[in-house]
Amino acid sequence: MSTGVHIPEYLQDCELVAGEDLARSPAFWLAHVLMAMGKYEEPAEPYGVDAAEFDGVVDRLSDPEEPWPVFRVGCGGGHTVHAVYVNWEDGSSVDFFVRHPAWGRLGHLGQCGADAAGPGLAWTELLALAGGVPEGGEGLTDPSERLLLLLPLLGDADLPGEARGTVARALAHCGIRAEAAGDLAAVLLAGQDPVGGPRWSVADGSPVAVCSSPYSPRRVPLALGIPADRAEALAAVLGGPRPAA
Repeated sequence: MSTGVHIPEYLQDCELVAGEDLARSPAFWLAHVLMAMGKYEEPAEPYGVDAAEFDGVVDRLSDPEEPWPVFRVGCGGGHTVHAVYVNWEDGSSVDFFVRHPAWGRLGHLGQCGADAAGPGLAWTELLALAGGVPEGGEGLTDPSERLLLLLPLLGDADLPGEARGTVARALAHCGIRAEAAGDLAAVLLAGQDPVGGPRWSVADGSPVAVCSSPYSPRRVPLALGIPADRAEALAAVLGGPRPAA
């Protein structure tokens, strides 16, 4: 049964509900990667997903009359990444942010939708968050599910050659037809530009990497203004330091 979710630093005029029950279906994962990346019209059947179930999931994820679904990725040390399906009467989006209860603020990772902002994660950070499952954590605990949930945040000019295979395996693990998973992974990663794409580095003053993209909320260190020890803990959750800019 879904339960209410309270995020003190988030919008107070909306009702939030845990969405992880929806994530048990392959239809959710197909809907998430397609909707969050703006590919709404793909047919579901070639991916091994029932069309009626897919349409039902899309309707639920975009219904302004229902509480907004929240998907959580516990990251250790009290950090949690949230993906919130935002549904106003005049538009929908997906908000991604990281929270720690001691911060008193949210660290905004990005948004998918009409007012998109990103990228929010480097490839190494995506892998660190996907695989960094804490004991007894809330939300999603399967590394493949965690990777796909956060995949829309990815933007990295230094994407390794094995990225497509990694994403394809995650898709297949989450119920996408194996024969179609590789092609879908290629589509989802098609925007990663090795020449002019975003680059990530750590500059003086914070251990948390920043992004070169002018559209990324991470042009400044994530959760800017938190104490130095908490910034170090956040950087560790994200996979550790990178070369200086």
